[in-house]
Amino acid sequence: MNLLLDTHVALWAITDSPKLPKKARELIESPKSSVWISTASVWEIAIKHALGRGDMPVSSQDAVRYFRESGYRFLPVEAEHAMVVENLPVHHQDPFDRILIAQALVEPMRLMTHDPMVALYNDTIIEI
Repeated sequence: MNLLLDTHVALWAITDSPKLPKKARELIESPKSSVWISTASVWEIAIKHALGRGDMPVSSQDAVRYFRESGYRFLPVEAEHAMVVENLPVHHQDPFDRILIAQALVEPMRLMTHDPMVALYNDTIIEI
């Protein structure tokens, strides 16, 4: 399964946070899963870490290193992803989440999120 992690789930995974549910950890660690991180998540981490946001515990540079060490793959943002955002229902306003949703729908991938608003977009989204 191609598993795209939302930014917070990805950070919880690499920091071994107790916020990451057991179900999520099992899916991420499953040999049947290919784990992906969007470059949009790296961008989100960079912006919010630079602003001193407490929910971004590591810099983007450290996050990328940890993602690579964990064997995660990087998904670039393509024009096709950006175009899909335009037609998404407006359940959610966060531009980072909206591009992740679009990427998951286009590729296709299973997006793993902790955000119930993100889960409204498609039944293939895994809400943890």
